[in-house]
Amino acid sequence: MRALGPEGVAGSLGAVPPAPLPRDRAVPAPAPTGRLRRVGTRWELDLSDLPADPDAARAEAAAAVEQAVRELAAAGGGTLRLWSRGDDPVLDDVARSAGMTVGRALHQMRRPLPVGEPWDLEVRPFVPGQDEEAWVEVNNRAFSWHPEQADQTVEDVRRLAREPWFDPEGFLLHEADGRLVGFCWTKVHADEDPPLGEIFVIGVDPSAHGRGLGRQLVLAGLDHLHRRGIRIGMLYTEADNEPALALYRRLGFHVHSTDRAWDLEVAPA
Repeated sequence: MRALGPEGVAGSLGAVPPAPLPRDRAVPAPAPTGRLRRVGTRWELDLSDLPADPDAARAEAAAAVEQAVRELAAAGGGTLRLWSRGDDPVLDDVARSAGMTVGRALHQMRRPLPVGEPWDLEVRPFVPGQDEEAWVEVNNRAFSWHPEQADQTVEDVRRLAREPWFDPEGFLLHEADGRLVGFCWTKVHADEDPPLGEIFVIGVDPSAHGRGLGRQLVLAGLDHLHRRGIRIGMLYTEADNEPALALYRRLGFHVHSTDRAWDLEVAPA
């Protein structure tokens, strides 16, 4: 999941860098190594292919960070970002040694299913070709504050609907007075052992704040995943989002791992 938004708007980011609906905004980077790419206003260093041996990985990562700093300085400077996925001690140590600081942290939270808590909310499945525009409008109002989830488009939804994991039955919509006001989009990670059921993104229109819809939508999504045979539910949320953490802990979630975005301001050469 992504996060609990302002004034109780729940939201989830997918298990991606960093998630809730990944869109690659990269442009060609100046790095001949091919490991640097521009994402928004930052340059991200991709070290996802390091050796399995910790000592070899540490040496290669440290050299890659030094090279990236030189290349970014030569290109005019900017913010260098390195993601450490799932409590990676090697990359965390390399980032600290390079003088990088944590600019963002995402908790992956998990809990066993079923929850065993009743919920009472009318929801229906997403209908491709019908609900894209309404969803985009509600999502963008709910996530106007979010670094990735804001500014989604109809084409973004259609692109994700072409992914092999997409299941409209697990994309739950809640309507009131004839219009969409909340949603819970789930995703099954069937390649995990055991399979994981993710609350991929969840949101409530700001006009519907204060009704407790976020909690009800979470429960509806988890119940759907359980009925699909999933025994472990998971989500992502910002590590500094105390309202979200409090909600999910009350629902029995615990922090399973943490992804950290390490940042370094690089001056121009």
